[in-house]
Amino acid sequence: MSQDQLDKNWVDTSASMAPAVLGAAAGMIVGDLIHKEARRPVAFTLAALGVAVLVPSAVGFVAGLIVGPESRHGSRKTLQSIRDAGVGRTEFAEIDEEEMFVG
Repeated sequence: MSQDQLDKNWVDTSASMAPAVLGAAAGMIVGDLIHKEARRPVAFTLAALGVAVLVPSAVGFVAGLIVGPESRHGSRKTLQSIRDAGVGRTEFAEIDEEEMFVG
């Protein structure tokens, strides 16, 4: 790997981790400010929101595994869409089989 790629990977990794680190720091600060009896409901609410935000990504990932181009079903679907991309069968309904025969 070149130095530019290493620098880019480091920058991408640190950029993706920054919100988590800032969130943890904010959580520790706010945790001291919130009354002890209110911490647990706030924590459960924030955890539920976090799960709700992650669900679409998880569903998209699983759907990609099932119908993605690397799966058997996905490759069949892609091949069928390529086969069906041309002229439809309904446009050939008026032509007799004898007219289509060459030779």
